[in-house]
Amino acid sequence: MAENRIAVDHRIMGGAPCVRGTRIPVTTIVALLGEGLSVAEVLADYPQLTETDVRAALHFAAAAVDERELPLRAVA
Repeated sequence: MAENRIAVDHRIMGGAPCVRGTRIPVTTIVALLGEGLSVAEVLADYPQLTETDVRAALHFAAAAVDERELPLRAVA
């Protein structure tokens, strides 16, 4: 699903993953949801998005985190 809706193009937003056909980065969508906005509120703020776009952004973000080695902080 995310493969069809999320695009990475170095000419758009510096290559940040965005919802296809928009300049809305995945990170913006994930951050808004993380701040407590509902999907309906995100859609109201960005009417060019669909609920499927928001879900694709979340799926893309989850896959991106799963693919990387995350640095762990040493407990002091």
